[in-house]
Formats: sequence, structure tokens, C-alpha cells
Amino acid sequence: MIKSFLISLLLSFSITQLLKAQTATDLWMLDTEGKGEKLELDFSTAKPLTNRNLYDNQPSFINDSELVFSAADDKGNHDIILYSFRTGNFTNLTQTADRSEYSPAITDCKQYISAVVVEPDGTQRLWLYPIVEEPAELLYDDIAPVGYYDWVDNKGALFVLGNPNKLVYVKGKGDILEIDTQVGRSIKKRPKTWEITYISNKGSSGNQESDTKRIVAFDLKKNKTISYGKTVAGSQDLIWMDKNHLLMASGNEFFVRNKNSEKWKSLGKISSDSHSTITRLAYSPELNKLIFVMNRNQTQ
Repeated sequence: MIKSFLISLLLSFSITQLLKAQTATDLWMLDTEGKGEKLELDFSTAKPLTNRNLYDNQPSFINDSELVFSAADDKGNHDIILYSFRTGNFTNLTQTADRSEYSPAITDCKQYISAVVVEPDGTQRLWLYPIVEEPAELLYDDIAPVGYYDWVDNKGALFVLGNPNKLVYVKGKGDILEIDTQVGRSIKKRPKTWEITYISNKGSSGNQESDTKRIVAFDLKKNKTISYGKTVAGSQDLIWMDKNHLLMASGNEFFVRNKNSEKWKSLGKISSDSHSTITRLAYSPELNKLIFVMNRNQTQ
């Protein structure tokens, strides 16, 4: 009992320290042409969407003209920000002094913006923020600490931090399916399927720059695991461009491939004196825009 309490305490402390030690990041955007393996990136359109020496990260499209992301203020608090491509305006969806919101996304029902919330006591759980002006709602009060997630059939597939961390799917109250352990932070539903996709850290050498890892999916309808090959070396962030094509980045270079192919195709590199190292990604086929996160160089 004491050992379990100490492990939980150490995990909570390490999570809090990690959040406090975040790298300054900005959202960038560029235009795209074509689809799937014929996708092309117009690097002449690449530019920062945000430009602050703080944390702007975790972008996610919520419809065909709006994007949400997590942004830090000068006191280290994190709120959900909405950006409209129609108006070019940024709007605070949350402004909570006693807690921080991360990983915002639209729910399947389109009625809420979900987010991982670091509550006043340090607990990390999934919350729902109604699109209309109503109070936020705590979801899955008995599941913590949540790190990352996605939605399948209006239910959460959750990365739960622990020793080891694990991926679970919440079928209902008290009915939780444990899918796998030692998973990475990219938890993504494969479009138009019942598959939840993730990166497995099992068998990893731990070398972040050269290591490739397995991309795995679990089909919640068929109750089976599927392999989608290997990641790009040195990357832990992936997205589905559509039902059949994956996008990743390593360093300043983008890569795409068909789920059934073993070879990643380079889409080119972005050149910047102020930023480097692409991490999280978001794509809108309606807008033909790719949003990505880059670290600010230390001199910025």
C-alpha cells in the first residue's frame, strides 16, 4: 500500500515537473495540394501561425475552418485557444487560473471540446467543455492520470500514465478494456474505422534519434490487433491524412506512406532560422492546410 502510494506520488511529481519544463513552441502552417501519396506541400506558403516565446502546441481541427490548441500564459497556466481561418482571430475558449488544459479536440458528437485538465491538486483527468456557454463537465472521474486520448464511437481511448503506462478504451462505467502497455503519445483513430492506432514502445532501444517503433492498431469491433509497419526514425507523432495514409515528421522533414507500404516517402524539408524540429501535426483536407508544431531555437 505504501509502495503504491509512493509510486503514484512520484508519477504525479514527474508529470508536474515535465509540464513546467516545456520547450517554447509555435504553430506553423502551410498549404497542401493533392491527396494521399500524391500529396504535395507548398513550402513557399510556410509561416508561423503563433509567434510567442511560450508554449503553443497540440493543434486539432474542430471543423472545416477552426482550430483549437493549448497555449501557456506568462504565469505558466495553459488554456484552450480557438483560431478561425475565416476571420484570422484568436479566442480564449478557457481562461482558468486554477487549472491547465491540454490536448483539446472535438468530441464525436460535436457538442464539446474535450481536454486533459491538470486540476488544482495536480490530478490529470479528461474534461468536456460545451460548445455553448455552459459549465465544464468531468468525464471518467475514476481514471487518472490521463496523458493523451482520442474518440471512438463517442467513447474515450485513453493513454493512462503509470508504471508502465497503458492504453485503455472506456466501454462504459466500470467496463474498461486494457488494449496495451508501453505505448507512445500518439493515440489516433483511423478514419472511418473502429481502429485506434498507437505507437508501441515495446522493444525500443531508447535512442530517440535513430529508433524506429511499431505502429499498431486495435480494432474494437473485431477485437484484434493489426500492424501498420514502422515509424519514421526519431519520431513519436503521427496522424492519418485519410483512411489509408499516414503522415509523420522527423527533424524538419515530412514523410507520408500508405498503410500497406513499408517505405516512407519524403515530402520535403522546411527551412527556418528561428525554429526547428517538427512535432505534433494537424491536417484539414477541406482547407488543404497542414498545421505543425516547431520548437523555437534558444536564441529566439
